[in-house]
Amino acid sequence: MKIEMRTVGDVRILDCSGKITLGEGTMAVRNTVRDILKDNGKKIILNLANVNYIDSSGIGELVSTYTTVTNNGGQLKLLNLTKKIHELLQITKLLTVFQVFDDESAAVASFS
Repeated sequence: MKIEMRTVGDVRILDCSGKITLGEGTMAVRNTVRDILKDNGKKIILNLANVNYIDSSGIGELVSTYTTVTNNGGQLKLLNLTKKIHELLQITKLLTVFQVFDDESAAVASFS
């Protein structure tokens, strides 16, 4: 699991690649988002285009991260879901929780 962070305006975009699974993958997401919140970042996009696998712990971490960001007055949005991740979020009804985008500029513009 690898995360690269970019900033567009006041929006932090986390380009995730690899697997979000129990252990290293979930910790990487949790720690990166915690650091952004400590730094007063409130607008976060998780770009999942290069995430090739996510397990139940990874799904749980997405929900936990969403809750943490929301409780800190921020917003978390998802970008570029793979077909598999989209299906997983659909089955688990989490598509109703997350705002999901296929276009980065639309995702960035959605923060207002």
